[in-house]
Amino acid sequence: MQALSVFVRVCACLVLVVVGVPVAAAQPPAPDPLARASQLYNSGDYDAAVTAAREVSARPGAPPEARLLLGRALLERHRASRMAEDLTGARSALVAVDATALSDRARLDLVIGLGEALYLDGQYRPAALLLEPVLEQMGLLSPVAREQVVDWWGTAMDRYAQTRPPEQRGSIYDEISARLRSHLARYPDSSAAAYWLPAAALARGDLELAWDLALTGWVRSTLAADHGVALRTDLDRLMTQAIIPERVKRLADEPDAAAAAARFASEWDEAKGRWRR
Repeated sequence: MQALSVFVRVCACLVLVVVGVPVAAAQPPAPDPLARASQLYNSGDYDAAVTAAREVSARPGAPPEARLLLGRALLERHRASRMAEDLTGARSALVAVDATALSDRARLDLVIGLGEALYLDGQYRPAALLLEPVLEQMGLLSPVAREQVVDWWGTAMDRYAQTRPPEQRGSIYDEISARLRSHLARYPDSSAAAYWLPAAALARGDLELAWDLALTGWVRSTLAADHGVALRTDLDRLMTQAIIPERVKRLADEPDAAAAAARFASEWDEAKGRWRR
């Protein structure tokens, strides 16, 4: 009996020792530095995202997504700061990405980054050409990313059109309209497309269509995630600063331009007032 008691006590001690040993699987996983950099980018903290992505990309064997993220973060910081070195750094990071090692989704992000870099560098037609195929792959993007691509493409095409002789601009704005009508058929909540359609009609000189498309966009804006706040602000600006003044200019027999502008403004307020939330 005494020997048995000793055996029991020894076994009990062994069990306690084993139970007391920390289990490796219970330790929290080490944070993924690239995921952290991505979180910083998505939250809009581009300074911290640049620092984090630069640290990851400097490591031996760093994944190509690190340079991609670094380039995109530098582009976003350049948009805010207009620091030339950020744009230069973004170009260097993006051209250094090994695209063959990227997933299809990441490769699309690389194309968008390259297009944005061209746009920010003032190369509007090349930027539009690079982004154009992305318009056919919008299903891979988030709603926010889709809106950014449409807006960059539309703005790039518009600015390219302004560099061409007047007789060549109409076909460019026709292309903008055709592509964005197709985009709206797939994504009816697109605020960027709903803005660029009346803007393109205005640029072509079709003021009545521009007016009608602006009102259509105002009504359509209720589909947007922000319930139309941003789009309605942009459409109001387009109407009051461009469409209405152009309509007044065409009234050759109108002696009082201010009264005509006030009349058009009142007509616009009445039309959109029927669709206030």
